[in-house]
Amino acid sequence: MRELRYLFALLVGSKRKYVDPSRAVEILKDAFKSNDSQQQDVSEFTHKLLDWLEDAFQIKAEEERDGEKPKNPMVELFYGRFLAVGVLEGKKFENTEMFGQYPLQVNGFKDLHECLEAAMIEGEIESLHSENSAKSGQEHWFTELPPVLTFELSRFEFNQALGRPEKIHNKLEFPPILYLDRYMHKNREITRIKRDEIKRLKEYLTVLQQRLERYLSYGSGPKRFPLVDVLQYALEFASSKPVCTSPVDDLGASAPASSTLPPQIPPSTIEQQGPSSSDVPSTSPVQRSVIHKPFTQSRIPPDLPMHPAPRHITEEELSVLEGCLHRWRTEVENDTRDLQESISRIHRTIELMYSDKTMVQVPYRLHAVLVHEGQANAGHYWAYIYDHHQNRWMKYNDISVTKSTWEELERDSFGGYRNASAYCLMYINDKEQYLIQEEFNKETGQILVGMDTLPSDLRDYVKEDNKRFEKELEEWDAELAQKAQQEKLLSQIPRAPAPSPAPAGEPEYLEQPSRADISKHLKEDSVQAINKALAEQEDRGPEAIMDTAIKLEYTRLLKLAQEDPPPECDYRLRHAVVYFIQNQAPKKIIERTLLEQFGDHNLSFDERCRNIMKVAQAKLEMIKPDEVNMEEYERWHQDYRHFRETTMFLMVGLEFFQKKSYMEALLYLIYAYQNNKELLSKGPYRGHDEELISHYRRECLLKLNEHAAALFESGDDQEVNNGLIIMNELIVPCLPLLLVDEMEEKDIVAVEDMRNRWCSYLGQEMEPNLQEKLTDFLPKLLDCSTEIKGFNDPPKLPSYSTHELCERYARIMLSLSRTPADGR
Repeated sequence: MRELRYLFALLVGSKRKYVDPSRAVEILKDAFKSNDSQQQDVSEFTHKLLDWLEDAFQIKAEEERDGEKPKNPMVELFYGRFLAVGVLEGKKFENTEMFGQYPLQVNGFKDLHECLEAAMIEGEIESLHSENSAKSGQEHWFTELPPVLTFELSRFEFNQALGRPEKIHNKLEFPPILYLDRYMHKNREITRIKRDEIKRLKEYLTVLQQRLERYLSYGSGPKRFPLVDVLQYALEFASSKPVCTSPVDDLGASAPASSTLPPQIPPSTIEQQGPSSSDVPSTSPVQRSVIHKPFTQSRIPPDLPMHPAPRHITEEELSVLEGCLHRWRTEVENDTRDLQESISRIHRTIELMYSDKTMVQVPYRLHAVLVHEGQANAGHYWAYIYDHHQNRWMKYNDISVTKSTWEELERDSFGGYRNASAYCLMYINDKEQYLIQEEFNKETGQILVGMDTLPSDLRDYVKEDNKRFEKELEEWDAELAQKAQQEKLLSQIPRAPAPSPAPAGEPEYLEQPSRADISKHLKEDSVQAINKALAEQEDRGPEAIMDTAIKLEYTRLLKLAQEDPPPECDYRLRHAVVYFIQNQAPKKIIERTLLEQFGDHNLSFDERCRNIMKVAQAKLEMIKPDEVNMEEYERWHQDYRHFRETTMFLMVGLEFFQKKSYMEALLYLIYAYQNNKELLSKGPYRGHDEELISHYRRECLLKLNEHAAALFESGDDQEVNNGLIIMNELIVPCLPLLLVDEMEEKDIVAVEDMRNRWCSYLGQEMEPNLQEKLTDFLPKLLDCSTEIKGFNDPPKLPSYSTHELCERYARIMLSLSRTPADGR
């Protein structure tokens, strides 16, 4: 108890980012007398902790009591009473029992009220109210509710077939405000009446749903259809007019009009015989009879309707039938609508059954939700607690305390999403304001906050700890200053000569080339366009030649943009204008880009091109600010550089992946995916195939996870440490990237596979040091948070010319198509 007081006091007044609970945990471990390798069941732990606290208060209360019955705050806060009323073998009984955490089954129920209804009634309800029944059953009625009401949700069950416990991941909803009037003993008579009414309504609801199903699934065979559609189809059939034609003529009509083949020959015959005119059969009666033999053998009637329709029906018959079908269809639509409305009304009536004023007098507000993420044998725990003064939810996840929302709580706590769900709900009496109200100084009337709320002995304890923390900070600052001084001295030492350039063929890893660097690669395209323009208009001046060259270049790029090339041939990499056209950039942006291409200094190598370059530069200078939005222009070119950079991240990542250098590949693929996602958010042609990058990023993580697990299994200290470094520095930081998008089911499955691999070690015997490392590591792996942590600066990229980039990209994409990865 003393250690818990210190722990809670530090939570209130410590200046540290988080409080280390190790001392309290060690005491609890000793009391449990369990070894470190066994994780305690959370329900067992909570029950035991409440028992100890109750005992500690009881001892203190008995020491200080002065003739009065001692009060135990644990009992007054957390314990209530219920009356068990029942029949056992025909004999009635009543028992009053005390409860702390109230256990509720989750399996088979959709919300908290359904769980409570099932927990409050056992056996045959009717037997409890009759005089002569020999059946057994009982009801529970709350006679006294605690200020803090805790529901223990049973999300684990033992699988007899597999011989192991399994977690129940079913969705279970619970409200922020829970009205408990219907479960109170004082309301038992009205509750019984309402339960009987709900039972009657549910029985009637079942009948209505069965009747509705007969309308929605009509028929006696295995295939059934909505009756209203059946009547509509019958009406359409009856109203169809028969249009007859010969089957031979119908087949012959499909032959081209210009064909020399007879119209009777079906296209399939032409395909089988080939296109050669020498192979075309003559139109002699003998040969025609051979071709048509299948039709004469099958004896198809000479006149067949082109679509199903009545053969013989008079106008009078049709009129009567259409009238009947129209009327029946309307009747069925009305019946279906009436049934659906009746079902909706009954659902609404059941929902509002307990909403009258007399049944909303005992409100309990949700105060805390304890969440478990993982499987039955292991997992990670965190809590949501409501801050009543700030009116917001807070998430308490190990050393991280963050603001949260009801929507995030729903997602993580209701279940049915990943493997996270609530296992404990704490509600507080909404009318007992002393549970949440602020403390005041009796002399000044001011609100007490932080350290001022603590007794003097705990204030002194926290102050001492804060002093120690300040000393630690001073030592840390001094150590950092010393390191900075050492680095400064080292920087003043003359450096060795720069290393020799990389061998030919090996790209130097430099910064991404600028637009000016990229423009050098366009020289060849510009010269080709100028040569074509000169060939067409040799006697014209530089301006006319340039205009023609730009039109020719634009026509060439437009054709590339409109093609549908294979993945290895991405024309967007060849020229920014292809990228701009595919992404519907404004015309002015494209025009200025082409002018810059022909006004580039790289064209000054001969007199002819120099003159065209000068004309282009002059035209660029003449463009007024209001004609081209330069901010928009820069944005488009920045996006294109971003696209090239993403391509290079992808390309280098895939190259490392093929070499099985998964650690190097992962970082490049992470940046490729993040950059690509940003590009695709602006348009579908802004980036690359998202599924491709996602697949190889996922494969990298799975292979690294397997490698790290193998190192852990080796048992060697160095290997184990290396495996955990891979997990902590590469795998764990990447998991939120895979979990942030709920639609990426393959990513979520991969995360579960990785987690399950490590959770499987919990049931195995291993050295204590391995068990300790595993216990320390697992909470990080099982953290359900989707908060994306920052990564190091992106890796340097090779500096390639446009030709080299296209060639290398084509090579890697071709190799992928030849050896597809698993699952693609």
